Amino acid sequence: MTDERYCIAGHCLRIQFGDSDGQTLLPNFENFRIASDDVRRDRFTVSVLPSLNDWEEGAHEIGQFDCGGSNHAVMRRSDDGYQFAISNPSGVLCARIIADPLFRHVRVTLASPEESDRRFGLNNCMMLSYSFALCEEDTLLVHASVIRNNGRGYLMTAPSGTGKSTHTYLWYKNIPGSDLMNDDNPVIRIVENTAKVYGSPWSGKTPCYRNIEAPIGAVVRIQRSSENTIRRLSPIEAFAMMLPSCNNMKWDRRVYTAVCSSLNHLVATTKLWELGCRPDREAALVCYEAVSKDY
Repeated sequence: MTDERYCIAGHCLRIQFGDSDGQTLLPNFENFRIASDDVRRDRFTVSVLPSLNDWEEGAHEIGQFDCGGSNHAVMRRSDDGYQFAISNPSGVLCARIIADPLFRHVRVTLASPEESDRRFGLNNCMMLSYSFALCEEDTLLVHASVIRNNGRGYLMTAPSGTGKSTHTYLWYKNIPGSDLMNDDNPVIRIVENTAKVYGSPWSGKTPCYRNIEAPIGAVVRIQRSSENTIRRLSPIEAFAMMLPSCNNMKWDRRVYTAVCSSLNHLVATTKLWELGCRPDREAALVCYEAVSKDY
C-alpha cells in the first residue's frame, strides 16, 4: 500500500492507495502534496481498496447527498458509521464508501472500470471525507466561484447554471487585478475571527486547482434579473442564503450543528450581498463598486 499526503486549506490528510491505479486519478491534488515526513498531524485518512468486504447490503438509507447534480445514497451502518454509494449524473455506480462516525478513517472502492467514473468516485469520496471530518473546525466546503482582487477573495454563490462562473469571468475581464481562485468548491475557514477562503483540488469543469488563500472580501448571491442591482443581506437572510451552499448532512446532529456554528461565525465577520444581474460588464462593475468600497 502506497501513502501520499496532502494539505488543503491548512488541514493535512493521508491517502493510502491499495488500488492499482488510484494514484493516477488525482492529478488535481498535485499542488497540495506535502512531504511524507511533514510533522503536521493528519486529520483523516482515506484508503483506496480493491474491495470492501464489510459493505452492508441491508443498511438503511437515510438520505441523498446532492453533489453537483448527482444524488448519492447515504446509509447508516450497524456500527453507527456511514456508507455512501456514489453515482455519476447518468446513474452509473462509481464508488462505494465506508466511514466511521467522525470520518477520521474512510475506505473506498472504485466500482467502475471507466477512468472518468473512477476519478469521479474518488474525488467525490475526498470531498465528502474532507467536509465531514473537518466540519467541527470552522471549516466549510462550499459551492461557489471565487475571484480575487486587491488581495481579497470574493465568493459568488448560486444554484448550478445560474451564472457564478460567468460573473467571476466578467470580473476577470473587466476589473484590473482580478484572478480566479477556484470555480466550484473553495474552502472557507474562520481563523482567529477572520473569514478566509482557500483554493482546493475541486473546481468543477474549470481546472483551477490553486493552493492559495485570501481573507474574504464578501460573499455574493447571484440571481438572474433584467436589471443590475445589489443589496446587503441581513444576518438572517445571509445565513439562510449560505446554508444550502455548504456540504452538509442535516440528519447528522454533529455535522449539522458544526456547519451552522461556522456559518454563524461567517455571517458575524463577513458582508453578504444579493446581486440581481444580467451577464454583462455593468453587472461586474455594479457588484465590484458595492462590495469592495470598504477596502
